[in-house]
Amino acid sequence: MKEKFNVAGIGELLWDVFPTHKSLGGAPANFACHCNRLGATASLVSCIGADPLGELICNRLRETGVDTLRVMESDMYPTGTVKVVLNAGKPTYEIREDVAWDHITCGDELKTFAATLDAVCFGSLSQRAGESRAAIRSFLQHVPDGALKFFDVNLRQNFFSKELIEDSLCRANILKLSDEELPVLAGYFGLQGDTLEQLHQLHEIFSLRLIAYTRGSDGSVLVSADEVDDSPGLPVKVVDTVGAGDSFTAALCMGLLRGWPLKKVNAFANEVATFVCSQKGATPVLPGRLVAYGVEMAGEDPS
Repeated sequence: MKEKFNVAGIGELLWDVFPTHKSLGGAPANFACHCNRLGATASLVSCIGADPLGELICNRLRETGVDTLRVMESDMYPTGTVKVVLNAGKPTYEIREDVAWDHITCGDELKTFAATLDAVCFGSLSQRAGESRAAIRSFLQHVPDGALKFFDVNLRQNFFSKELIEDSLCRANILKLSDEELPVLAGYFGLQGDTLEQLHQLHEIFSLRLIAYTRGSDGSVLVSADEVDDSPGLPVKVVDTVGAGDSFTAALCMGLLRGWPLKKVNAFANEVATFVCSQKGATPVLPGRLVAYGVEMAGEDPS
């Protein structure tokens, strides 16, 4: 087994602006931060503005150990921001448009980098603008066929469509979605029956390797071609849920790369996401016990 896996998030990079503070944000950035902390060599592909917020965000990423060599800089568009309002810990978002991460490009160097990856994570929000959408699609074409390609649906405001979701599913081999997002996909693709039946239909329609379905405090379900694992939620005093899904995806990614059984992967991803819900912001430092569990290199189950 490899001692280090190369993973990347591609897409939005921004500041989550709360009433009292701001935090590093953007699903691909959150994913990369948590993968890095769990033992990967993690990179981010995005774009920031040539402004103080951009400089600050890159400094913050470097502090987490994420490789920022593929974070581009624009002198035409500002660094992205999102206004976040919490209601009983659950966020709503007001996402600024036409910002730097809407203008990612994919040149030869980035295509070469894509070919080195063991896993990549992308979503729908980052494809709301044509330039970044084209760059993400080009990037994914150069990721090895055997790599994990996570599509985190991540529906926000009105920045998605059936065509966009369908195209993304065809480019992915792992789907991560929530209980709030499944009804949208059920409507798009005519899914029938109960939740599990709908997940099996999605799995078959798009020839996916795995579906990860999260249910907030009720835990998560992983669905593969021949296995279903249902992991119950863990008790937690919620501070905010921002980034919890991204941390789940990161833990899921690392467990799959290490070849863990689905039951172990699911339980670990739930535990990581539960911890993130107990903290402020999307990328809190994970406790040593979770890092030690996730960073094991020998491929053996920890005792």
